[in-house]
Amino acid sequence: MSTWHKTDWRAKPRVQMPEYTDSGALEAVEGQLAQYPPLVFAGEARRLKSELAAASRGEAFVLQGGDCAESFAQFSADGIRDTFKVMLQMAIVLTYGAKVPVVKIGRMAGQFAKPRSAPTEVKDGVELPSYRGDIINELDFNEGARIPDPRKMLQAYTQAAATLNLLRAFSTGGYADVHQVHSWTLGFTESDRAAQYRDMANRISDTLDFMTAAGVTPATAHSLQSVDFYTSHEALLLEYEEALTRLDSTSGKWLAGSGHMIWIGDRTRQPDGAHVEFARGVLNPIGLKCGPTTTAEDLKVLMSRLNPDNEAGRLTLIARFGAGKVGEHLPRLIQAVKEEGANVVWSCDAMHGNTIKSASGYKTRPFDSVLREVREFFAIHRAEGTVPGGVHFEMTGQDVTECTGGVRDVTDEDLSDRYHTACDPRLNASQSLELAFLVAEELVNYREAMRAAG
Repeated sequence: MSTWHKTDWRAKPRVQMPEYTDSGALEAVEGQLAQYPPLVFAGEARRLKSELAAASRGEAFVLQGGDCAESFAQFSADGIRDTFKVMLQMAIVLTYGAKVPVVKIGRMAGQFAKPRSAPTEVKDGVELPSYRGDIINELDFNEGARIPDPRKMLQAYTQAAATLNLLRAFSTGGYADVHQVHSWTLGFTESDRAAQYRDMANRISDTLDFMTAAGVTPATAHSLQSVDFYTSHEALLLEYEEALTRLDSTSGKWLAGSGHMIWIGDRTRQPDGAHVEFARGVLNPIGLKCGPTTTAEDLKVLMSRLNPDNEAGRLTLIARFGAGKVGEHLPRLIQAVKEEGANVVWSCDAMHGNTIKSASGYKTRPFDSVLREVREFFAIHRAEGTVPGGVHFEMTGQDVTECTGGVRDVTDEDLSDRYHTACDPRLNASQSLELAFLVAEELVNYREAMRAAG
């Protein structure tokens, strides 16, 4: 690892990255970013790695969620607060189900770039480069908007820094008080449609009441009023990643200073490609998306490249197959991990394999399909005797109508009401919390099955 340098990716084949036409402007932006402070610090990344190591052993559970692609235009303090709030609510419910700590990781403060299935798109006979996220180009469908602009990296950095500042304040300033967070959840279960979740919510209330009676309160236990909250994103735009990479003076290793955890997408996981080359050299925890085309041999090579020392908590495998397809693909990948004796965290991305085009023309994800994939993920891990370490959702705290279904029964006809995503459809606050209750039930069933199996 000592021979690795943060620029080494430049000698490797690159995919899903823009070609900037103004090299001078690009160099100026990279130079400016290289002088800025990192957004996260090595000690935080190491702490997250230790918590992920616990998740790999079943001693913690990972909740990773947030925007499909963060937007410059929709950036607001309220938006950050609302997503943070619903993730805290989900975490309490999941903690109750798992009976272990929940590691909270936002798709926030850096999730600005998106891979695309095609380099161009056509509307009304006009073909233009695809929109690749606000850090690269603009959503407006005109030639000027779709030209990659390196200066957008500076705006992304500024927005990420502001997001992190607010998240840190919320995490430690009393907003995360466990009693307050649960009171919000009780409001959700007051609805007749959510009555099925009331029993678990009441049992959580009883637990909190018992803790208070026993003298365990926010005043006596700091952990009840503050949380650790981490950030993550797909490390797609490597010029931005390199510019924010710093040498950690404590360990002598390189830190990707753009976020606590970075991941490699299913489209950029080429073992000899630029993205794997960059990720293998940084000390941060790394996520690897595993889709239907990931072979057992692919996975073995990637695990060797990304985690040669087999360090627990270093590598999270994020499975994304689609409802009805998990049984076809996940067992062979689990077998590959067993054969290598690899330390990994298994997480379920139940969003990306379940995207459909609705009759009304909107891209959407049915809530029932998302839930079905989660249940299949848990069932296979029960059968294999392995640990389902976490879940990964595209979600928002806002009351959008982008995914159909859930207790509020968003229909195909409702999608046009509040469809605000710039890219892929997200679960809204109600759907996210409902899913947390249902995942908690899966965690309870998993624990009971493992106990029965000895």
